[in-house]
Amino acid sequence: MGAPSLDSKFAGSVPQIYETLFVPLIFAPYAADLVNRLRARPVSRVLEIAAGTGVVTRAMAEALPASIPIVATDLNQAMLDCAAAVGTARPVEWRQADAMQLPFPDGSFDTVVCQFGVMFFPDKPKAFAEVRRVLQPGGTFIFNVWDRISQNEFTDVATAALVPLFPADPPCFMARTPHGYHDKDAIARDLAAGGFRAAPEITTVEARSRAASARDVAVAICQGTPLRNEIETRDASRLGEATDAAEAAVASRFGRGAIEGKIQAHVIVVVA
Repeated sequence: MGAPSLDSKFAGSVPQIYETLFVPLIFAPYAADLVNRLRARPVSRVLEIAAGTGVVTRAMAEALPASIPIVATDLNQAMLDCAAAVGTARPVEWRQADAMQLPFPDGSFDTVVCQFGVMFFPDKPKAFAEVRRVLQPGGTFIFNVWDRISQNEFTDVATAALVPLFPADPPCFMARTPHGYHDKDAIARDLAAGGFRAAPEITTVEARSRAASARDVAVAICQGTPLRNEIETRDASRLGEATDAAEAAVASRFGRGAIEGKIQAHVIVVVA
């Protein structure tokens, strides 16, 4: 991730809620997808950027041979601390790093992986140029981004539920940032501007998001992401009210027991 801001600040109780509720809600299916794609390619040394609490890191540590080193980085040390506490099936190197200025020599890796992180980079071509720099010639950059918010049902419903609470300035983090970088042509242009000459392979992948309750969805979205920062900046005393509103909206649409909804993302593979 790039420079710290409300959109990229994962601190306080956010990392733990993110790991406990948000990761199984929407990230786990795409972590498995990324790792399956990795296993089909020659891999010898992997860098993960914007690793968060380590859902992809854990999947890679289980799926890839122990002889393949994995270096997992994130801008937020609190996220890495949570990831390290959860642990991995084999040792990996956790390292705080800014994707805009990667602290590695040229050509250090043959594979760079990023799950749902590039949306947070303030200058995407610059970040892609850093990825290109640390990749060996012929190395692979594989990452994913969320499709538009309307294709991701739980998040769309929860975000809309907050508009009546803050009509003059609705919290729009989820639409603006996680779901704000879905244009395939823009992604291809930014990769080219970052020095990738090959055309990217972009695949749209639909999956199902499952939760034990509407409450889990509401807490995950309102309290386990930087959306919380937006709500608290407007009125910290209304975080509970906002969470309740999101829960009510999700329950009205999907029910009050175990629920599921559509999620959709783009998976991008490009060779250096």
